[in-house]
Amino acid sequence: MEEESLVKRILAICCVLCMLLGLASLASAEEPYVFKFAHSMSEQSARHQSMLKFKELIEEKSGGRIQVEIYASGLMGSESETMDMVAMNVIQGTAGSQFAKANTQYLIYQMPFIFESTDEFQQVLDSAFEKKIQDGAIANGFYIPTTGIAGGFRQITNNVRPIETVADVAGLKLRVPPLTPVVRTIEALGANPTEVSYNETYMALSTGVVDGQENPASNIVDMKFYEVQKYMTIVDYIICPECFFTNYEWYSALPDDLKTVFDDCAKEAMQYRTDIWLASENACIDTIKANCEVNTLTGENRAEFRDKCLPVWQQFVADGSFSQADLDELLALLGTLR
Repeated sequence: MEEESLVKRILAICCVLCMLLGLASLASAEEPYVFKFAHSMSEQSARHQSMLKFKELIEEKSGGRIQVEIYASGLMGSESETMDMVAMNVIQGTAGSQFAKANTQYLIYQMPFIFESTDEFQQVLDSAFEKKIQDGAIANGFYIPTTGIAGGFRQITNNVRPIETVADVAGLKLRVPPLTPVVRTIEALGANPTEVSYNETYMALSTGVVDGQENPASNIVDMKFYEVQKYMTIVDYIICPECFFTNYEWYSALPDDLKTVFDDCAKEAMQYRTDIWLASENACIDTIKANCEVNTLTGENRAEFRDKCLPVWQQFVADGSFSQADLDELLALLGTLR
């Protein structure tokens, strides 16, 4: 009888243990996927607002199975550092100017004066040409579910003089991001590019470390650079994509239904970002005009700027960032859109 009682107790303990293990396994299976997203812009920026929208959308549509954490204002490091962190899956997402870390072919979009309008750029971003570049980023550890416009064409501000001709750019010390197309373009125009962290640019402008900087109007307003600049010239020389950089390994581990939810929410959030930017573009220009002297390059002078910068295109072909065939394909596509 004692042996029978002992066996029953052992069986009971085993049943309890199995139940506990089952509950633990179930709890583990229900743990949410955490998506950490870091970026360098302020909490007032369109980028941050779109990510708040993404968080709202995906947490609702996934039933809480995906949870989003957002770190703004460079809290997790520079744009280059956050790209490396995404590649290593330390964080799972970011956006910024370090496109070449995902795929050097992204640099083709940043060739100076290659685009004539934001509309044609958006059409290229919606094309098979962009899909091919997105797919090429997977080899470097990045999944890109959607690409939009980062915030309009880049313009030049400074404290020395209005810019009307290429000669007016010569000798200016301009803050640039660690973005090779921008650096090479500023060099081609005869200015002195100086790399300064985005979040330290205001101080560099106010103390005279640099004469000026270049950025889209939305960024100039977001960071209040207009407070420490006298002149802005609407140059429309480079426009950048806004890529939703995601760690490919993390994305691949999602169940298929959550992959669909993730892609759909990313695209909806990117459209939301575009809507914010478009709605604010004229207001941003007006804000700058209220604080700075603003002029626009004439057609003839803009052609002079473009001609001065055409060698930059060939520099990128020569160093293998993209091929001549890639460039010809993009130019042919643009030809059909004009």
